[in-house]
Amino acid sequence: MSEEKKILLRSVDATLIPQGTNMQLAEGDSFVITHRLGGNFTIMTENGMYRIKGIDADALGEAVTITKNSAKETHEGPPEMDSLWAVLKKVFDPEIPVNIVDLGLVYSLEINETTEGNYKVAMQMTLTAPGCGMGPAIAEDAKQYLEGVPGVHEANVEIVWDPPWDQEMITEEGKMILGLV
Repeated sequence: MSEEKKILLRSVDATLIPQGTNMQLAEGDSFVITHRLGGNFTIMTENGMYRIKGIDADALGEAVTITKNSAKETHEGPPEMDSLWAVLKKVFDPEIPVNIVDLGLVYSLEINETTEGNYKVAMQMTLTAPGCGMGPAIAEDAKQYLEGVPGVHEANVEIVWDPPWDQEMITEEGKMILGLV
């Protein structure tokens, strides 16, 4: 089912895909939503493909869904590793309809106590291609999701290139979504 052409309801910050260049799209520009992934949107305009943050969904005529994690304020102790992995499954490369976990892009995830009761998450990830300009946007999404997990005081997401990514790193679930099995 293809999406209908829509008109931007207001000017909006956007990231040009795949270059990663920050731009502003003008009110009245026409677009089609191609993906709704991880709370963000990928749209196609006459001038190219762009990523729009979920917080700007109203510019697309979509509902802004921002939820506050009340458990974060009452949580004691380190974050749960399963919760960290679960939120990373909400992070997507805007060109690929598979999350970064199932794409095999997350290389390491560590929890470190920085001060009594404060925990920092350190994550190393890669991209499907070294020239991908969307890396900083994807890493920022991962950081924001990790910092929303109860027990996480701070997160650091580092993009690394060793070992080089290849399709064998995709999980079976990811391969099924991509039609590789």
